[in-house]
Amino acid sequence: MEANEAQELQEHAEHGSRESALRPVAFTMSVLAVLVAVTTVLGHRTHTEAVLDQNKATDQWNYYQAHKIRANETELAADLMAVVTLADKNAAGKMEQAYADHEKKWAGELKEEQEKAEAQETKVEQAEARADRFDLAEALLEIGLVITSVTLLTRSRIYWYLGLVFSAIGVASVVSAFFLK
Repeated sequence: MEANEAQELQEHAEHGSRESALRPVAFTMSVLAVLVAVTTVLGHRTHTEAVLDQNKATDQWNYYQAHKIRANETELAADLMAVVTLADKNAAGKMEQAYADHEKKWAGELKEEQEKAEAQETKVEQAEARADRFDLAEALLEIGLVITSVTLLTRSRIYWYLGLVFSAIGVASVVSAFFLK
């Protein structure tokens, strides 16, 4: 065997050992890419949920406002009936009673509709908070992926460890999003 061939075999062996040493880094990058994709989808769905909840809250507030307007109109009509003299006292008494009944009914409904709207607003805030956590997680996971990929260029494991730290914080952010109430 010639010296040239021996040197070539040694270079191949060294190259193969370097490649096998970087396999965990490449695997880590693959896992991080999947985590980024999943986190992105979760974030987008949560943003969509927040928008839909906001629309429901807006609808609920509009429903509340319609009830409020009807209650105010009924109150105005009842006030007008109190100052206007009607020829048929019996009919006037019945109308005043009907308006009073409506006012009582709508007062209770207004409170109920307001509570529903406020509950829907709370759902919006919760969805937005979860979406913010997913966005943060996505950014941290992407940073971890990029820093980990620097390991392939520099062959320095410090970048792999640093990428793992960012990724771990990103995973913690994803997990915390599920525990937000």
